[in-house]
Formats: sequence, C-alpha cells, structure tokens
Amino acid sequence: MLEQFKPERLVAGLRPLTSAPAQALPQELAYRAFYGLEQLPAAHARMGYFDAGGYRIAAQLWLPEQPKATLILLHGYYDHSGLYGHVMRWALEQNLAVMALDLPGHGLSSGTRASINDFAEYQAVLEAAIELVRELQLPAPLHLFGQSTGGAILIDYLLTANPQSDIGETILLAPLVRPRAWGWSKLSYLLLKSFVSKIERRFSDNSHDPVFLDFLRNRDPLQPRDLPTAWVGALGRWVPRIENAPRSPRRPLVVQGEEDRTVDWPYNLQVLADKFAGPRVLRIKQARHHLANESAEFRAEYFSFLTEQLNR
Repeated sequence: MLEQFKPERLVAGLRPLTSAPAQALPQELAYRAFYGLEQLPAAHARMGYFDAGGYRIAAQLWLPEQPKATLILLHGYYDHSGLYGHVMRWALEQNLAVMALDLPGHGLSSGTRASINDFAEYQAVLEAAIELVRELQLPAPLHLFGQSTGGAILIDYLLTANPQSDIGETILLAPLVRPRAWGWSKLSYLLLKSFVSKIERRFSDNSHDPVFLDFLRNRDPLQPRDLPTAWVGALGRWVPRIENAPRSPRRPLVVQGEEDRTVDWPYNLQVLADKFAGPRVLRIKQARHHLANESAEFRAEYFSFLTEQLNR
C-alpha cells in the first residue's frame, strides 16, 4: 500500500542529486502519486537536492529513453515543481531531459516560505542548477523554461549573465516584470513594511481549470498562506534593475494570456520587446495567468507553438 505523502518526511530523506541513482523511496513515490506525476513518460526519474546560495534546493530529474536536449524548469511564485506535470509531460514527449527545481522558500526547498532577501539569490540558484546539469552530463542544448517569477529569473539571467553557448531556447509563460497594479503594491509595501512582516495571501482565479484551483486552495500542503513583505521589497529593487539592463540579442519564446490579472502584461511585453531582439510572442485571448495549469485547450495551443519553434 502506498504511503501518504508527508512533505517533512520526504525532505528528510532526500539525497544529493549527484549521488548514484537508487530505488525511489516510499515518500518519493507518494509525492509522485499525490501530484499526478507517476504516469509521466520517463525512462528514469529521481529526486534529490543540491546546495546553492545558502539554500538546500529540492530538484527532480526526469529522463526519456533517448534525450536529445535538456529543459531546466522554474516555477512561479507560491508554486513548486510538483504542479508542473503538464509541462514535464510535453518536454518528455519532445525527448527532453527535465530538471525541475523548487525555488528557495517554495515546495521542498529550504528558506522562509515564499520569501527572498534579494532576487540575486534566485540567480545563484539558477546558475548552480545549470552547472549541475553540465556536471550530470545531460545533453545540450540546455533550454530554459519559466512561469511568471520563474520567467523573471530567466529574463534577469539572459540580460545580465552572458549565457554560454550551450544555452538554447528560453521559454517564458506569463513572465513577471511588473505585477498588475504595481504602483499600489509599492505604496502598500512602504506603508506596511515597518509594521508587519507578512500579509495573508489571497487566492485568485488564475486558471480556467476549476480542479486545479480547488487543489491549490484546499488540498496542496505545499501552498504558502502568506505574502512576506520582504519579497515585495526584493521585487521593488529588482524591477528597475531589469528596466535599466542593456539589450540582449536573444529571442525568447513568450506565451501570454490576455485575461491575466496577476502581471501587468501589456507593459511587460513592451519591456521584452525593448530588451530582446524580437521575442517570439504567442498571445492567447482568454487565457489567464497560470498557463502551466490552464485548461486543456489553451495548453494544447501553446504547446503546439512551442513544439514548432523548438523543432525549426
């Protein structure tokens, strides 16, 4: 009988991702069953951790039978990689190895829940993940995939880190530059930061999939329940960094829903147009923010677009 998924027991049992592959622990199997990952079309899979930027980062590795390239997957704010089964399935069907990691303060990784001191810490984690992929000798090119805040981390990397030649495509789903109502958010932060360290999270209908929305609100034990003011402050320092960054010759793939009420997507698309040499953009009229878990029709539309672009 399969064990019940208990996050603290899984974290305690994680081994370094560089260690020799071993039989999956019962809690790893329980995790996969709980998040619907047990049927992914992978020939090999394992979980583990690596250390980066003062954090212990939980990560998953999924390998098809004959991987031709690698996808490094970064989730969005409040998320974790267990929620990205649709993306993992698509990548594995493209014969991509998948490295999915939980950002600091999210999922099974260490750190204050949903917080960060500075967005530079996300860069340290991403760069460590890229080096780990190289150490594990996963196949190049290394494609990068980010939803929302994960996309923000990738934007920062492309604009400031001088990516090496083995970095392939960058895929951004509803990428964050500024959140919606950013002026009000900054004012609220300035008024509150001296008095409170966090405020209660408000769940939004950021997908057309009611099953997913119910799972987030009522069943997922890894969902943070608060918004730390420190994270808002870190975002406030990061936004002008990106707005003032030099232009990049890269051409990321961008998917954006036009019913997104989480990020200021018209502004963000303009920033991306200014910062990159012709980003390739797919806009989906009725899609909301959480594109990785939007309804099946929207996922099919953008996965078709991404498949075509990756195979050009």
